[in-house]
Amino acid sequence: MTGALMVCGTASDVGKSHVVTGLCRLLRRKGVKVAPFKAQNMALNSFVTRAGHEIGRAQAAQAFAAGVEPEIAMNPVLLKPTGERTSQVVVMGRPIGHFDAAGYQTEKRRLGPIVERALSDLRARFDVVILEGAGGAAEINLLDDDIVNLRLADRAGVPAIIVADIDRGGAFAALFGTVGLLPPELRRLVKGFVINKFRGDPTLLDDGLLDLERRAGVPTLGVLPYLHDVALDAEDSLSLTGHRPRPEHGHVGDPLDVAVVRFPRIANFTDFDPLGIEPGVTVRLIDEPGALGNPDLIILPGTKATVSDLGWMRGRGFDRAIAGARRNGSVILGICGGYQMMGQSIADDIESDAAKVEALGWLDVHTVFEWDKVTRQRRGTYAGRRLTGYEIHHGHVHGGMAWIALDDVYGTEGEGATANDGQILGTVLHGLFEEDGFRAAFLADVGRRRRKTFVPAHVSFAAARGTQIDRLADMIDAHLDVTTVEALIKAGTAA
Repeated sequence: MTGALMVCGTASDVGKSHVVTGLCRLLRRKGVKVAPFKAQNMALNSFVTRAGHEIGRAQAAQAFAAGVEPEIAMNPVLLKPTGERTSQVVVMGRPIGHFDAAGYQTEKRRLGPIVERALSDLRARFDVVILEGAGGAAEINLLDDDIVNLRLADRAGVPAIIVADIDRGGAFAALFGTVGLLPPELRRLVKGFVINKFRGDPTLLDDGLLDLERRAGVPTLGVLPYLHDVALDAEDSLSLTGHRPRPEHGHVGDPLDVAVVRFPRIANFTDFDPLGIEPGVTVRLIDEPGALGNPDLIILPGTKATVSDLGWMRGRGFDRAIAGARRNGSVILGICGGYQMMGQSIADDIESDAAKVEALGWLDVHTVFEWDKVTRQRRGTYAGRRLTGYEIHHGHVHGGMAWIALDDVYGTEGEGATANDGQILGTVLHGLFEEDGFRAAFLADVGRRRRKTFVPAHVSFAAARGTQIDRLADMIDAHLDVTTVEALIKAGTAA
């Protein structure tokens, strides 16, 4: 099989990424060499490829589903919001600057050829490419300069299907309205609808689906059921309240309570998904200090607006609440931006134009933001356990007593900082908890400090993620008209 298909949506968070992920796994099972592609992604969850390029985390998960190495061609443009109206723009894995919406619309006109070259490159090396759109497919104010939805599909000769989320209501109107708003040359590309997240008996939809096809001229290719406890590398905080995968077996030993501060610009919150597969660990995302309680572990996560979110944390009183929990024995871990907040000072004229601000003073480190962005995968050890992670940061942290030993192609060095005999820790490394051995050792250390006996379940995060991906593939195989979808893919053969 060769060809391509675009998966668009009626809106954000309707399930486009899950459909693409499931299709990638399903095609891989059939022996097809398949790759995901999203021309432009807006997300604060990102991943660093082996070559050191930054892409959207969702495209990395889709690559894992396809059984291939994540690479920059899969997501040539990444927008990382830094404020209500501004984003850092990352092109082919490297930041080119910060833009407001109007400025980016002007900049976007030169990105079309870059996007099309990346897509052509993938199509030349893979049998099938599954394209994912962004937001809604009929954003008529953006259609003229569209580089991610149906304009791109039109230029590439790729048919499309449209996904709607029936769980949020209004799916019929959203599908009909999407097609109705499209100009004729784009409307002809839409070859099928997909109803997603349905609860109940799908035969109840039959009359409505027939009427929708009569009105819109587009058949519905499947009604996908609502899947509980599936959360795969969400693109943005719309999915923060979703379920996290849990193993089915029970747990022995004392449980651990983990509180993660939910910053307004929280980034790479997928760092904590591996904690959620441990049956003895409860992970709580909190945005009020009154919800802190007496957790065993407090995590200050990554953020795309370190100085601003530090001010938010102080304004809410989180600094005082966490200081109180520290006196009660809670372990505190800062990751990337959260780590920078825990130091003595932050000098930032990249993200915030703040000359220098006083940080929390919990670690003996200082952070200086520099234009060059560090994006690389790292390897090392902690307590004799191997670990892997990746760096994504402008802020360079200096000083402190390291607690991680790195030993990879970038050098042998200490990483992170610690204080209070290991009660307070910080690191720039994302993805650490995906390493099963590190996760077990770290949580066991937290338990000992809290006079608890935490017994790791010895579950594999990679296996748990693979199980979730297989569930998506099984769902699509059972509830989507796969024969028609494969015919559409073949219709997109001409590059």
